[in-house]
Amino acid sequence: MCAYVIAAPKQVTVPVAGGGEFPVRRIFCIGRNYAEHVKEMGGDPKKDAPIFFTKPADAIILDGAVMPYPQATTNLHHEIELVVAISKGGKDISTGDALSHVYGYAVGIDLTRRDLQDVAKKGGKPWDMAKGFDQSAPINPIRPVELVGHPAKGAIRVAVNGVTKQEADLADMIWSVPEIIAEISALVELKPGDLIYTGTPEGVGPVKAGERLDGEIEGLGTLSVIVE
Repeated sequence: MCAYVIAAPKQVTVPVAGGGEFPVRRIFCIGRNYAEHVKEMGGDPKKDAPIFFTKPADAIILDGAVMPYPQATTNLHHEIELVVAISKGGKDISTGDALSHVYGYAVGIDLTRRDLQDVAKKGGKPWDMAKGFDQSAPINPIRPVELVGHPAKGAIRVAVNGVTKQEADLADMIWSVPEIIAEISALVELKPGDLIYTGTPEGVGPVKAGERLDGEIEGLGTLSVIVE
């Protein structure tokens, strides 16, 4: 039996609607997956190879959380996203088989330190510190596939202090869930416990201290976070 020299980190989990906990292994995210968002960020929405980045598992915070305004930023942005929970791993997964690897779906928010990201982009540097910071991955309880199927369309929106800021449809995604899974698994071996944040629609914008975020995806419930 292994004797750890420091206390082992606690396993990060996300509640499952109906009972149980989903253990989180890694968090993958895809950037620029809605054409109008690509445009608002100054990009070209043509279907080139997708952009992937990661967040640490312990960036997860749950529905109803109250979080401090993050350090090292004055321009925190909300990005509402569909989250895919992986139950079966694999390499080079085909699009035709991809959905069999999915346990369920959730509502997520990719919080972004936009000022840090802008500096990184201008310098041709990685986005890690703009995306993978503490408490940057809010998520609501995961809905298993047997309860919600595989949502490929439906309203996705987020409000700040009750005012809707982002609103679109899952059908607007440039890369579908099966395509995203296929593309990631061509780069790394997906494993059970992986989460995939699938990109955000247009309307991203700032969240200030004292404001409340309320996200929703049709059929997947709601997600609320308060930024102190």
